[in-house]
Amino acid sequence: MNARLNGVQIAYDDHGAGLPVLFLHAFPLNRRMWQGEMEGLLREGRYRLVALDWRGFGESEIDREILTMETLADDVAALMDWLGMDGAVLCGLSMGGYVAFAFLRKYPQRVRGLILADTRPEPDSEEGKANREQLARLAETRGVEAVADLQIPRLLSEETRRQRPEVEAQVRRLIAAATPRGIAAASRGMAQRADARELLPTIRCPVLVVVGELDQLSPPSLAREYAARIPQAQLQVIPRAAHLSNLEQPQAFLDTVSAFLRSSIPAL
Repeated sequence: MNARLNGVQIAYDDHGAGLPVLFLHAFPLNRRMWQGEMEGLLREGRYRLVALDWRGFGESEIDREILTMETLADDVAALMDWLGMDGAVLCGLSMGGYVAFAFLRKYPQRVRGLILADTRPEPDSEEGKANREQLARLAETRGVEAVADLQIPRLLSEETRRQRPEVEAQVRRLIAAATPRGIAAASRGMAQRADARELLPTIRCPVLVVVGELDQLSPPSLAREYAARIPQAQLQVIPRAAHLSNLEQPQAFLDTVSAFLRSSIPAL
């Protein structure tokens, strides 16, 4: 499905009825990374499940050279308006978590719950910003495949890559659907993202923090630290998973999310 939101064509999926749950994808993947969660939760018959592609990823258009987290949060709000959703549980992984923080800052009254997976509230260091710019230039000069070659060893554990090559192939396909312009714009936008640490003690909705045991980009120690600052946060570490915990250990991730939604979020 497609909707023209804030002047651009945005691709999304919308299935089921009940409590709205909105999935926010990781960089540089697309909404298809959430297919397992959407199929699993759809079978429970309790949720309206929505996932969208960020501008320049998957099947969505791109119209700018810097894609800020605030712009993406506005796209989420516009999609919710389009679909007639007053509020939703947001489930964001990595960059999706950055967008969830930006959305929480701008639209706190619309957040019924948060699932923050393999993400972090603090902004990039100067070194991190420089690395984002290098990645943007890599996308612009050498294309999406070069980005996949660089990113996949950071996103997946060595065990997953060695023993389950089909997962690496899946991630490579997801990255291949991105545009060089979208990757560059999002990378530069992430470098500009605001510090969300001051938001943590103000969050009043139920929160689930999920992290892969082997995540090197947003490690469990960091997840424990920021989860402790959120009043209603639960923490779940996914064994034998790195940064893309939902793709590396899909059943464990789904079970964790399902249990949280059932126990912590009031049904409609």
